[in-house]
Amino acid sequence: MIISTKKGTPQVELDRIIDNFEKQGLSVTLIRGEDYNVFGLVGDTTKIAEKDVLANPWVDNVTRVSAPYKRANRLFHPEDTVIDVRGVQVGATAPVTVMAGPCSIEGAEHTMRMAQLVKAGGATMLRGGAYKPRTSPYSFQGLGTEGILDMVRAREATGLPIVSELMDEAHIDEFEEYVDVVQIGARNMQNFQLLKAVGKMHKPVLLKRGLANTIEEWIMSAEYIMAGGNEQVILCERGIRTFEKYTRNTLDLSAIPVVKEKTHLPVIVDPSHATGNYKYVQSMAMAAVAAGADGLEIEVHDNPQCAWSDGAQCLKPDLFAETIEKCRLIAHAVGREM
Repeated sequence: MIISTKKGTPQVELDRIIDNFEKQGLSVTLIRGEDYNVFGLVGDTTKIAEKDVLANPWVDNVTRVSAPYKRANRLFHPEDTVIDVRGVQVGATAPVTVMAGPCSIEGAEHTMRMAQLVKAGGATMLRGGAYKPRTSPYSFQGLGTEGILDMVRAREATGLPIVSELMDEAHIDEFEEYVDVVQIGARNMQNFQLLKAVGKMHKPVLLKRGLANTIEEWIMSAEYIMAGGNEQVILCERGIRTFEKYTRNTLDLSAIPVVKEKTHLPVIVDPSHATGNYKYVQSMAMAAVAAGADGLEIEVHDNPQCAWSDGAQCLKPDLFAETIEKCRLIAHAVGREM
């Protein structure tokens, strides 16, 4: 439920309204504007009669929210959320951010080299997998803590914030200490126990859309994190599973304007996992920027043929730099910096 008050409502009346609803077991969020104040109520509002709320002379309007998500809902939070990651801003009118790096961390020397190469090519963050969810139990599963520390050393040398995937609660303390953006992968999008735990963290969370999930289910997963107290959520569209065989997944670019209409959260796009083929990454990255994405997550490797995982979808550094330059032109055309 959303309640707006009249212009000039005194603070004592605002406090009285908040106290009244909190006594009814509701969570109250106050959004202040120059000419209005808006209350967002989260909880069981079925017991609240709209006519009773409107009986307060300071109340201007009451709206019931039909969407099951509340904290992520733009009605509760009209302004775009901007996530700050070590000085790199994501969302609203901030420059389009670029998270780039190898699919899997492959040792200290390689990680350092890749961090320097992606930074030179236009990346603003370093992405890399230290813990890898793989379809086959016999595939490389990642270097674990060693890989995280390799990324930390690369951050110290380049200044790039690091993005890495968290797979289970056992590594939360490690990620809280070392990682700048905690990625929740597509396979864990509805791992609700993990989402609740991440909701207690103090780091921004990059939430990827599940392989076969609706946009509402995706937003509801973000709601799990936000309900736990962590409202620093970035949504990532990475393609959904369809009947198409020529690409790894089908990139749903229509999700970008839908998410921006329904929520106030930043949304980025991963064209690497979406297409599964380096040949298609550049065009999909450009299309994502044109569609209004707040950022890109792109896999880059200096020798894709020898990559420890997903080499087929990795761009070589020179093609990555070319891609970012073309995306920069697109960004300028739609009124964004990059």
